Amino acid sequence: MTTARAPRLEKITPANLEAALALRVRPEQEFAVDPVAHSLAEAYVRPDKAWPRVIVADGRVVGFVMAFLDIDWRDDGTDVRSGLWRLTVAAEEQGKGYGRFAVTEVAEELRRRGKKTLHVTWHPGEHGPEDFYLTLGFEKTAEKVDEEHVGILRL
Repeated sequence: MTTARAPRLEKITPANLEAALALRVRPEQEFAVDPVAHSLAEAYVRPDKAWPRVIVADGRVVGFVMAFLDIDWRDDGTDVRSGLWRLTVAAEEQGKGYGRFAVTEVAEELRRRGKKTLHVTWHPGEHGPEDFYLTLGFEKTAEKVDEEHVGILRL
C-alpha cells in the first residue's frame, strides 16, 4: 500500500518546466485562464511582482499558481495590492483539493510578507471559477477590471 504525499508548491525549474507548460484545464474553462506559458512570460518580465509555482502531488505536476506582489492597481500609488494572479489545475486533477491547497499557500505567503488581504479577479460565466473562490471565503466586490469580477480574502 502506497501513501499519497501531501501536495506542495515548487519553484519553476528546468526539471518541471515542460510539465508546467503542458497543463490544460477543461475545454469549457479555457476562456477563464491564460496558458501557463503566458503566465511564465509575465513572470519573466516582472520578476519583482510575480511569484510563480507548480503544484506537485505524488511526484507529478498537477497545477500552476502565480501570485502578484505589490501591484500598483491604479498606477498612482494609492492602491497597492497583492493576490492571486493565475491558477491552473489540470483537467484530470480537478476536484481533488489542489486548487484550494494552492490558494491557501498563496494566502500563507502573503501573510508572511505582512499582507492583510488577498485579491483575485475572475471571468464570469457558467464554467468560470466564481463559486470556487466564494466557497474559499472570497468576498465579491462591486469592482470590475475589464470584464472580470474582483474578489478579496481577508488574511
